Amino acid sequence: MLDSLNISASGLTAQRFRMDIISENIANIDTTRTESGGPYKRKMVVFTSKGQSNFKDILVNNLKEHEINGGVEVSQIMDDESEFKLVYDPEHPDADNNGYVSMPNVDTLKETVDMMEAYRAYQANITALNTAKQMAVKALEIGR
Repeated sequence: MLDSLNISASGLTAQRFRMDIISENIANIDTTRTESGGPYKRKMVVFTSKGQSNFKDILVNNLKEHEINGGVEVSQIMDDESEFKLVYDPEHPDADNNGYVSMPNVDTLKETVDMMEAYRAYQANITALNTAKQMAVKALEIGR
């Protein structure tokens, strides 16, 4: 029973981290100058599964050891290598000789959709966590 709580908790942690990265992307939508030089690059979170990856391995391992090492974790944060947006603004301090400014490759719509997806995954993990908790409570009530 505790394994299901740990799996849901890992999903909650991973999705919360993803929402933080999406928020950082949105906050830097107009950042044309970074410490490394050039405009801000959009960041993306990559998840990997912990433990066994298919149902058969999990079932066999559970029958043998009564242990599930499942869940999800953030394996890396990648920079989006898509092209920067060129905006004509000759008055901008970072404009090139032709008057164009390289703007970050962050798309507000895409970030909004990603945030909605992360939020829904977060909600699903909360639902799974609450269901496991209710099942544990009902199991304890049976023993009375």
